[in-house]
Amino acid sequence: MFGGISIWQLLIVLGIIILIFGTKKLRNVGTDLGGAVKGFKKAIHEEEKDGDKKDADQSQAKVSHEETGNTYDVQAEEKRAAEERPTERNEERK
Repeated sequence: MFGGISIWQLLIVLGIIILIFGTKKLRNVGTDLGGAVKGFKKAIHEEEKDGDKKDADQSQAKVSHEETGNTYDVQAEEKRAAEERPTERNEERK
């Protein structure tokens, strides 16, 4: 059934779990788990409704990637620094 686990083995494991935790605690865990799943589904459904309303309000989203003055070219900076060094040395010699 489940990769070599028979129904009798599952029943034995279930019986041990009931003996350890008791039926009342297992019922509470089941109720809490069911409430959590129900709340999760409700939240997902509300989010989808909100997303549909926003999509109806906006036909297309505008995206802009304009960045002015934030580009830094390391290679150009190193090249400029290398070109300035011989000029400075020549001025020091004079």
